[in-house]
Amino acid sequence: MGSAEDKPYSCRQACAQALLRAVIKYIADNLRQRGKRESVEIKEFAEKVCDAVGKELGREYQVEYKEVRKNNGVVLHGMLIISGEKNVVPTIYLDTFWEEYESGESWKRIIRRLVSIYRRDAPKGKIDMDFFRSFEEVKARICYRLIGRKGNEELLLDVPYIEFLDLALCFYYAYQGDMLGEGTILVHNSHQNLWEASTADLLKLAQDNTPRLFPWECNSLNVILKEIMGGDLGIKGESWEDEFPQEDPMLVLSNDRRLQGAVCMLYPGVLEEIASRWEKSIYVLPSSVHEVILLPDSGRGEAESLKEMIVQVNNTQVAPEEVLSDSLYYYDFREKRVKIIF
Repeated sequence: MGSAEDKPYSCRQACAQALLRAVIKYIADNLRQRGKRESVEIKEFAEKVCDAVGKELGREYQVEYKEVRKNNGVVLHGMLIISGEKNVVPTIYLDTFWEEYESGESWKRIIRRLVSIYRRDAPKGKIDMDFFRSFEEVKARICYRLIGRKGNEELLLDVPYIEFLDLALCFYYAYQGDMLGEGTILVHNSHQNLWEASTADLLKLAQDNTPRLFPWECNSLNVILKEIMGGDLGIKGESWEDEFPQEDPMLVLSNDRRLQGAVCMLYPGVLEEIASRWEKSIYVLPSSVHEVILLPDSGRGEAESLKEMIVQVNNTQVAPEEVLSDSLYYYDFREKRVKIIF
């Protein structure tokens, strides 16, 4: 049996294994910034792809290259295909295709696949987007998500947001329609001005809408492993207590879509309920923008080890645009609030 000094390291090792094997679903297949020389290479590749796809589709289509800034300042390289009869322009990101090309995929096959993707997935005809001009029509699906403030300074100049510790609550419209399916539209300052809505108005709507449209889901590590291996899915709603882990407890908190689910830690009463079950305060590990890891405070002085693990995993395992923060958060059971402790 290990000594008391061994326990923090064992906890760290267990957390690391859990993160690597089960929690972080989006492993970086490397959309990492690769330095100036390679950045020029992918831009050249993308421009040539746009030219080739345009020739393949014909003169009635206009194909353009566009750099798209994502979370944490990550820039993706997109292809816009514009058709005169359609008012919605899809963006096809070319970064993974460039990686495939660098790994030996043929040029002709890449072009054929891109044309096929466009013809298969492009919306048919015009889509009425006038509803987005009316605050009354969008207010029922205004939601929020969490991003880190560090690395998103430029984005935050252009969007309404609420500060939360070192994070920012940003707002989006959860789109749902027959022609485009489901998606999100980030709320910009221009939308807020058009709607004549205050940030407080958006926050109130998002606090009501997000838990309703994207209910929280809290799973034990065993459930996550079963899901990844093709077994039972996660336990939703109140029934999560039925599989509450008793030994080496570790919970994965997200929403039922497993997308942008880190914000679930701010849903009213969620952390309070879990802490009450444990009767302990909770370490909150920001594994990505999609989920957080919850670990009860055992009183063994694990904070420093957990902090080191968060930084290491963010630097090596999480796609750059999906990193939430390098901070270690802590839900204080007595104070009933989240704070940064490391």
